Amino acid sequence: MKRIIFHIDVNAAYLSWEAVYRLAHRGEKVDLRTIASAVGGDVSARRGIILAKSIPAKRYGIKTGETLLEARRKCPDLVIVPPDYGLYEKCSAAFMDILRDYSDAVEPYSIDEAYIDMSASCHLFGTPEEAAAQIRDRIREELGFTVNVGVSANKLLAKMASDFRKPDQVHTLYPEEIPEKMWPLPVSELFFVGRATEGKLLSMGIRTIGELAACDPAWLKRVLKKHGEVIWGFANGIDPSPVAASGGSYTIKPGAPADAGAGLSVGAPSGGNKGYGNSATTPYDVMDAQTAKQTLLALSETVAGRLRADGVQIGVVSVGIRYADFSYASHQRTLCGPTDRTMEIYEAACGLFLELWNGRPVRHLGVHTGRVSRENYRQLRMFDDVNDEKLSRMDRAVDEIRGRFGAGAVRRAVFLDQQIDIKTEP
Repeated sequence: MKRIIFHIDVNAAYLSWEAVYRLAHRGEKVDLRTIASAVGGDVSARRGIILAKSIPAKRYGIKTGETLLEARRKCPDLVIVPPDYGLYEKCSAAFMDILRDYSDAVEPYSIDEAYIDMSASCHLFGTPEEAAAQIRDRIREELGFTVNVGVSANKLLAKMASDFRKPDQVHTLYPEEIPEKMWPLPVSELFFVGRATEGKLLSMGIRTIGELAACDPAWLKRVLKKHGEVIWGFANGIDPSPVAASGGSYTIKPGAPADAGAGLSVGAPSGGNKGYGNSATTPYDVMDAQTAKQTLLALSETVAGRLRADGVQIGVVSVGIRYADFSYASHQRTLCGPTDRTMEIYEAACGLFLELWNGRPVRHLGVHTGRVSRENYRQLRMFDDVNDEKLSRMDRAVDEIRGRFGAGAVRRAVFLDQQIDIKTEP
């Protein structure tokens, strides 16, 4: 069966949802989408940044993630409204519900975007382009906001297509259209090419996606390690990852831009099992490994607790770093055997962080897991003197106490004097 994958992305999600709600339920006369406006976090905390901006605000050079002060310097008359995360979760849920009317295989990938595998159901709604237009129009008419829909044969190309001209558009990027539509684009437009990678590629004379696609993949791998191999495949439109259908919703991480976690699960284990993860934006830039490790420990605790609560174990741990300049990098590791232990996940996360961190200021860290299973065995290791049963009993005892008396009933000593107040969401 020919694969037909859609990527649906809400245009300026937080701003659009605010505008629709204010017009329909608060009786406001001015549509925020038509003026220089933005949704901004708390000016008194680290979350005092631009979370979403209107198209008129974009014309002033205002960018998602910059501080409110920087934005107001560019546009003194900028209208800034506070975020309403409860509203955004409701809007996202309504958006996802419509998508599930068209396919059982819907993968929510962030608060404002999702993939749909339409391979088995597209014929019920016409051609792929007609089905995509129907979804786009229905969301606009029923919910009041607009989306872009990218259509292709895999997730990567569908996402690239949805990023073409906005708003309220349907774009295709089939493999045969890659030379015309994708290869002429700047290499920075390719998914998984951040500022650091872009700089390296430019220094090597690689300026367009097409030039990257024409490179020797073995040479790229030598120069950029595994990352070079991945982006060469993306430049050539290669992405075998499936749409991981999920009945759940996406939980907003307060203070993060709507697109903060968006993207493909690069290199993640395939299959239908849902991964477990958590991430946190720190209230100030983290400059040292010790502080970063405290954040990783807090994240590992929440992830491991959810694994044990669901009676599952994981075989892969990954760490993501978002730097102060908003560039992003991630790395993953396969464990020796399945685990649900806090310290085992934490130790893997610390090792990954130290391998990945380039010494620059960090503002956001994430710990994610994959290869979920219900295995209940431990892989025996030579020279391992760890008391497995003792550690497992300790984790379960902590879970039980927190379940009865609250998450703050038991705290690790390392957190008693820490300066970072980590705000995390499961």
